[in-house]
Amino acid sequence: MTTIGGLVFLLACVFGGYVIAGGKFDVILHSLPHEMITIGGAAIGAFVMSNSPHDIKHVLGGFGKIVKGCKFHKHEYTDLLALLYWFVRLAQSKGAMALEPHIEKPEESAAFQKFPGIAADKTACAMICDYLRMVGMNADDPHQIEDIMARELKKRTNEELHASHAMQAIADALPALGIVAAVLGVIKTMASIDQPPVVLGGMIGGALVGTFLGILLAYGMMGPMAARLKGVVEEEALYYEVIRAVIVSHLHGNAPQVAVEAGRKTVPTHAMPSFQELEAVLQELQIS
Repeated sequence: MTTIGGLVFLLACVFGGYVIAGGKFDVILHSLPHEMITIGGAAIGAFVMSNSPHDIKHVLGGFGKIVKGCKFHKHEYTDLLALLYWFVRLAQSKGAMALEPHIEKPEESAAFQKFPGIAADKTACAMICDYLRMVGMNADDPHQIEDIMARELKKRTNEELHASHAMQAIADALPALGIVAAVLGVIKTMASIDQPPVVLGGMIGGALVGTFLGILLAYGMMGPMAARLKGVVEEEALYYEVIRAVIVSHLHGNAPQVAVEAGRKTVPTHAMPSFQELEAVLQELQIS
């Protein structure tokens, strides 16, 4: 919601300052629809030309993340660490093959049922099951597993960041599209050069609205939203880094408590449960 609040504050300051300085809205309001059609239509057309249908759908979905922010908070991280602790504890005490009933049918697993939020996250659930399955297949080289997981996480993050890059590309183009709209307004003005100065002044003012809108949309709206989306994607990527950290630490032969502590240290500072908070949850953990 901070994004919406920031946008409202931005618009209030820009147009409020204009009014306080003695500016009149009639010129802007008169030119706004036409300039928006030119600039917005050109931006949408360029966006569609430069992205596939899948990417377009991905970008549209990114607006939800911009408004809602990161979906992972302290509770989600605590649940993830608790689930991973139970799995590595089971693997250490009963062997990797004891994990098979849980990773082959996670929807029937008592462990996943204890944490429905993780079970509903297809990416997290698939990562946990896939890499624990590899451990059960004797692929227990921690360096190899770490490399495979790092490459998958990098690929996934890059795919998620495409929406932010596409929005930033449009933000970079908007000032130039605003100039295009302004130039068209100047052409229209020059075609009416025989009109009195009062009329020509209004037409020139209307043309400059195009430049104003292009810059405002680029640096006041689209650019900040692209940056916000990039930040959310990068923060959410740390959730899956926790899975990598715990599993790799387990493969290095560390005790379950140590493996989970390695994962806890990967959690963003503002969402990181304290050692005591996590310990309390692990002590109450009862999954059969």
